[in-house]
Amino acid sequence: MRSRLLKVAAGVALAVAMVPAPAVQAAPLSLELDGVGELVENALPAPPLTTTKPSTTSTRITKRTTQPGVVSTALGTLGLASAQAVAAGTNGGGAPGAKASQKTLVLYDNTGPWAWLGEAYAVQAGNLASHGSAYVMHPVGSYAAGEMSGYTGVIYIGSTYDEPLPVAFLDDVLAGSKPVLWMAHNIWQLTARAPGFQATYGWNWVQYDTGAATTVRYENTDLGRNPLATPSGLMITSITDPVIASAPAVATGSAAGPINWATKAKNLTYIGEVPFSYVDHGDRYLAAADLISKVSNPAMADRKRALVRIEDVGPDADPNELRAIADYLKSQNVPFTIAVYPRFENPLGADNNGVPEAANLAQKPQVIKALQYMTQRGGTILMHGYTHQFGKLVNPYDGRSGNDFEFYTAHVNENDSVIYDGPVPGDSAAWMQGRINSATTALAQAGFPKPAIFEPPHYAASAVDYQVIQQNFGKRYDRGLYFAGYCPGGACGTGTPQYDKIYGQYFPYLVRDVYGSIVAPEAVGNVEPEPFNNHPARLPSDLVKTANQLKVVDDGVASFFYHPYLGTGYLQQTVSGLRNAGYQFVSVGTVMAG
Repeated sequence: MRSRLLKVAAGVALAVAMVPAPAVQAAPLSLELDGVGELVENALPAPPLTTTKPSTTSTRITKRTTQPGVVSTALGTLGLASAQAVAAGTNGGGAPGAKASQKTLVLYDNTGPWAWLGEAYAVQAGNLASHGSAYVMHPVGSYAAGEMSGYTGVIYIGSTYDEPLPVAFLDDVLAGSKPVLWMAHNIWQLTARAPGFQATYGWNWVQYDTGAATTVRYENTDLGRNPLATPSGLMITSITDPVIASAPAVATGSAAGPINWATKAKNLTYIGEVPFSYVDHGDRYLAAADLISKVSNPAMADRKRALVRIEDVGPDADPNELRAIADYLKSQNVPFTIAVYPRFENPLGADNNGVPEAANLAQKPQVIKALQYMTQRGGTILMHGYTHQFGKLVNPYDGRSGNDFEFYTAHVNENDSVIYDGPVPGDSAAWMQGRINSATTALAQAGFPKPAIFEPPHYAASAVDYQVIQQNFGKRYDRGLYFAGYCPGGACGTGTPQYDKIYGQYFPYLVRDVYGSIVAPEAVGNVEPEPFNNHPARLPSDLVKTANQLKVVDDGVASFFYHPYLGTGYLQQTVSGLRNAGYQFVSVGTVMAG
């Protein structure tokens, strides 16, 4: 494999060995990566299905539903403990462009053996909600009567089967004063609370289906649903009054026939599963992201913008390749970003007969001139780490810049999968600050100012690293990596991250994530001409297909990245394909402005 292409092998399945897969699933729990290690398929599983036909008389349901949360007169309708926890968190702010008059409440389950998934799902919902509004998230068990009156919309993720829901929450949902997006379990508790539910809302739940419903049609577009998600069930609903109720999305492929993936009536929209499990490109997750934005900001503008990022440019870059990329994009009036690491390291001499190599950007005048040429033609430099590798560690390939991880450790297992192991040795806020300082100095020595945006190599860093990135930049351009335990009680940054339970998330639009950073989206992926590590080739037509699926999302951004060593042919096909799909290329600064 050519040295410049070796890094694509980092795009392999990422297995989280310490996280047990649900018992009903034969496949191991894994994260999937794209062609250069960026997270594509979400690590999050769905809990195993208890039974296909829920009971409304469960003793577990009645255990706590008559115990509403405590109302604090000093803190309005939010319970004292929840309000204090939320105030301490780094999450909850809206992204630039979010509607100031909107505020969303995100509620989640936190009991049972899969309780950590409730927090993880809430993190993903909160990240998405931030595009439209500020938000607060906390366990549904601490919901206080009347609490949702302080919000413009509510999202509840039912991840724990028969989670005891407070009666106050059920009653406030049924009062119908606020739009509610309900996902997956425990809808039977709501219908049991309202004997006239079917007459009022025009639909009712039937039972879970575990068939092969692997396509979800939303906004006249087919989206994927990973077969790994099917054993956890999709709730079948029956619309009894189409004047009142409708199905915004329908799943097909099951022997049960078409299933209403989403059902809407009055103030309530119901999704029959957790849409954050086993996510891939062009997934039904996009439908959920759009429905979330309709709750967080119903007046969301429906812009179709595109971004392109030129990836992995270091002192070892080919100046001619960089100039060719810049010339083409300039000819098309396409702004672009350039992900730069300013020091090249090859301590083990990979593809160099074992002879170590190292160079700062300042030592490569032709590369400097090429970068200057790119910035003069519409390029914006972002910081892509310092060395894009870690010491002399094979992490996971050969220790060479551009191939390996810098802020997280990983290895390749016997199945040719990249396994994320944890933070790098010596990881700390001081260490991370040192890497940023070194990169800033190396760029300055080459004549470049400190960039305003950061991208972790291979989209991976520890929680403390992300916190330091936030303190130094406040802006990232990536897909996020998150950790169970980081957001206890909904207050992110106050808990201890569990590095054996990690999960990634891509965004279809601008967000402010739970680390507090503004995150420019990258949801389309990259061109990879050859199959590798159990992944098929990904060509411009595949990126364009993903971008067309992304159009179901209001204000969706078709953002992709591209390696200059591939030449300009694939780039031309991708740019023209996105334009023909109706997207307008803008600068990352324009997107980040909201």
